[in-house]
Amino acid sequence: MKKDQIQNPTLFLIWRTLYILIQCTWSIPQTFIGFLLFLMYFSQSHTFYHGSIHTKWNRLDGLSLGLFIFTPNESDHTLLKGRDKKQFQQNCERMTVHEYGHTYQSLLLGPLYLPLIGLVSFLWARLPRYQKMRKKHGVPYSFCWTEQWANYLGENILKQPSLE
Repeated sequence: MKKDQIQNPTLFLIWRTLYILIQCTWSIPQTFIGFLLFLMYFSQSHTFYHGSIHTKWNRLDGLSLGLFIFTPNESDHTLLKGRDKKQFQQNCERMTVHEYGHTYQSLLLGPLYLPLIGLVSFLWARLPRYQKMRKKHGVPYSFCWTEQWANYLGENILKQPSLE
């Protein structure tokens, strides 16, 4: 929910507080790991993003762990090298919406998030078998149910486009 879309600021504050409280209790396993990663990348740029803590790091991939989301820094000259700046910035924005969708999966699944979403997402992104399949057959990243669900949640909550 966006602050300017909410008629009642008290409800907005209550929801934000609940979002953080749930991430720090029911979703503590992934939030704790996210906090450790946040500390590792403490020197990077951080902002609050709809209740989550958003780190823009010097990597091309995205990650969501409870209260913490990590996406590429669209201003990093090393990451921009050989890329269209406008397209890269748009992809980073879409990835942020996608990773925010994962934070809602964390809210819903709590301690089951890591085995059900985290493990499946990690394997889908990293296993050479799936990388080759996506490349060879043009299978979109969102083909995997965990990623499709994260896109759906991020887009419907934020009313912004996510990854394709």
